[in-house]
Amino acid sequence: MSLLTHVLACLFGMGSWVAINGMWVELPLVVHEITEGWYLPSYLTVLIQMANIGPLFITLMHRFRPGALDERPVIYCIVGLGIVATFLLAFFWKHTVTIAGSLHSVPLLILSFLLSVVDCTSSVTFLPFMMRLRPQYLTTYFAGEGLSGLVPALVALIQGVGVVHCQNATVATNSSANNSRVVGSDELKPVYLPARFSVEVFFMFLSAMMVVCLVAFILLNHHPAVALERKSDRYFSADLEREKREQGLSLHTQTPEQKPMISPLDAVRREPKSSFGRGTYSNLEVMFIFVVLAWINALTNAVLPSVQSYSCLPYGNKAYHLAATMAAVANPVACFIAMFIPVRSLIFMGFLTMLGTGFGSYIMAMAALSPCPLLVHSTSGTVVIVLAWILFVLSLSYVKVIIGVILRDEGHSALVWCGAVVQLGSMLGALSMFPLVSVYGLFKSGDACNTKCFS
Repeated sequence: MSLLTHVLACLFGMGSWVAINGMWVELPLVVHEITEGWYLPSYLTVLIQMANIGPLFITLMHRFRPGALDERPVIYCIVGLGIVATFLLAFFWKHTVTIAGSLHSVPLLILSFLLSVVDCTSSVTFLPFMMRLRPQYLTTYFAGEGLSGLVPALVALIQGVGVVHCQNATVATNSSANNSRVVGSDELKPVYLPARFSVEVFFMFLSAMMVVCLVAFILLNHHPAVALERKSDRYFSADLEREKREQGLSLHTQTPEQKPMISPLDAVRREPKSSFGRGTYSNLEVMFIFVVLAWINALTNAVLPSVQSYSCLPYGNKAYHLAATMAAVANPVACFIAMFIPVRSLIFMGFLTMLGTGFGSYIMAMAALSPCPLLVHSTSGTVVIVLAWILFVLSLSYVKVIIGVILRDEGHSALVWCGAVVQLGSMLGALSMFPLVSVYGLFKSGDACNTKCFS
């Protein structure tokens, strides 16, 4: 395998969700400068779900006009759009427009919607494109996809986003009718420290990341080393011809797909278990795989991230940042584990899914108990919540990668379905949590500086 191709696949994967992930980690600085304030996360959630029109269009095109849509021009378009939108954000994110007598951050919302279209559409275009490379590079792509959340988070930490200094609050009390004095209080209040560099610089960084993704994609298509490796590998014999002969994107359509090299002793024809892909799995097993895929993406992309601050902030600001950073690190770590230890057993996959769901349930329970979760004032409580986040992301990210590898072997159309189900699960998770968090307010925020817990 080519180290260059691995690096390019990783950099290509980093561009998949780096823009929206970057928007989320920059929110603590953005919300204080715009009229929407902390309502912006709710607006972003709605915009991201509206952006699923992109994946829907791609999926319908594959279904009803098979062979008419090549994902490569689409990738060029959406990555180019991502570069332009992040660049414009650096200049217009604070601009407002008067609508119905009130000010709104229309440029910010429009550009955020365009970035959401870019990232959501990447799920149904980037993955099928990886069909053109060896299966091993798909795992590297998933590692890059994990880094698309880690890298912006690390840059935001360097920037100083959300860094809090706790200091004693001061209160004014009347000592007489005309005089007042200021006295100290035992209560601590958070004071947010200024950032090391501006929001504009951060958005320019995101634009540069999208440029890196575009360059990696161009090289994956045209670099001689990548082309030579594919051309010299019999795994890819008649690759383009087979892809053109695909009959359509359907769970019930048998399509000729690429097949790895097999020895003559292994070349015994076996009756396919189903009409999906190569027929390796029965219809029930295919349904199980897609249900698990939708479930883990709902949890990891929407349900648990929406309550991360509620689950961690009661244990302190350090616990919150440590959980967020280490959970982001756990994603690419899971990809590297899957690269060297790819266990494809569906039983093991189900076990890991239940294990990860268990950790997620603990996190959700602590969020529900906020601002007074279990072990709130002890070091053990901080350690447990951070470990829960790490193991939650680690176990479910591993399952996601293994499912991707399994579906990659089933063919191009299976990877399109993979991306569509990823978006479906994320959408259902977001739509489920939005009313609970933003409408009904079932979760109460903890204070990073509070040393007291009030019932």
